[in-house]
Amino acid sequence: MKYRKFKGDKMFNGFGFLDNEHVLITDEQGTVIELTTTQDAGEQIEQFDGTICPGFINAHCHLELSHLKDVIPPHTGLIPFLLDVVGKRDFPMETILDRIEKAEKEMFQDGIVAVGDIGNTANTLETKRNSKIRWNNFVEVLSFSDEMSPKRMQEYNEVLKAFNDAELDLEKDHFKSALVPHAPYTISNLTFKEINRLTPGAVISMHNQEHPAEDVLYKTGEGDFLSFLKIFGFDASPFPITGKSALRSCLPHFNNKQRVLLVHNTFIPDEDIAFAIDYAKEHLAGVHFCLCPNANLYIENKMPPIQKLMEQGGDLVLGTDSYSSNWQLSIASEIKTINERLPEIPLETILRWATINGAKALGREDELGSFEKGKKPGVVLLDSNMNSKRLI
Repeated sequence: MKYRKFKGDKMFNGFGFLDNEHVLITDEQGTVIELTTTQDAGEQIEQFDGTICPGFINAHCHLELSHLKDVIPPHTGLIPFLLDVVGKRDFPMETILDRIEKAEKEMFQDGIVAVGDIGNTANTLETKRNSKIRWNNFVEVLSFSDEMSPKRMQEYNEVLKAFNDAELDLEKDHFKSALVPHAPYTISNLTFKEINRLTPGAVISMHNQEHPAEDVLYKTGEGDFLSFLKIFGFDASPFPITGKSALRSCLPHFNNKQRVLLVHNTFIPDEDIAFAIDYAKEHLAGVHFCLCPNANLYIENKMPPIQKLMEQGGDLVLGTDSYSSNWQLSIASEIKTINERLPEIPLETILRWATINGAKALGREDELGSFEKGKKPGVVLLDSNMNSKRLI
């Protein structure tokens, strides 16, 4: 058997830094044989300038929106941004598919090995079918009222079926696919209940508290989201007025031992962080807070409350969001942004979010996220400028 032997200035194994005398040995396909010392690794060691890491996990992306790169200007705020996404999605299918393929190649070359990818359509299917990246296909449901729910659920189940049918011809676990809610401001009670019923034990995601108006909508039925809802024919909020935050009103719809990714969390208050963690202990397989800092800066010019999430023991992972709301689809760039803006957070901690934490969140920790014998996690080089490159 032929081997590859990787050595960098630093070695990060998915959990922490090892000293620079460690060498990673894999087979030619990238399966980990062992982590050993320079002295015991023998000859033909490949030496690199930078940190050797397991492949990165992009826990939140919208690959199907890649054609919107440079279309929506930054710093519009969430609600104008959403209106732009709705109004500017109509591109020629040839362009949409071409941009999807290019974005997938960029992520692969940057060392991303698995993606939690949001889609309202199956436009990404052919690119994903031929991709070397692993995909959690989150088929995102939008259904504003109980009346429209049966029809919308049928439409999105057809998208899910396309991914499930394709999975039959693919390598095991290339796809993990499930219906997921978009956000509290687009999902009716009946729709939440149906998604819960159809996703026992699944990994699912939900956009969460990207704007203070989400909470206002559930607390009072008023606020800035009414202008967004009006586009879809609603003169008043179709959602129940609970007097509670959006998260407290909607997370309890899930009680079927799902693993839930709460995405963005830009305006999540301390008490809701604690609520989500406590609720998950009893009703869910886990809750993970997905940070997309570059997208938050692009849309709202605001960072998520990372220190508060850390202080309460939140399980953090990283995502890129889409090309409609980011300058690139690079987890290394997300790491760099956090490292520059919050230098008090150890790089070792941020790298855990990008590797083993992300793998656990997507239900892929048996294969990805760390350099452990028998895993095939990918090997990435992260240089001193926080640029990444796939090595295998």
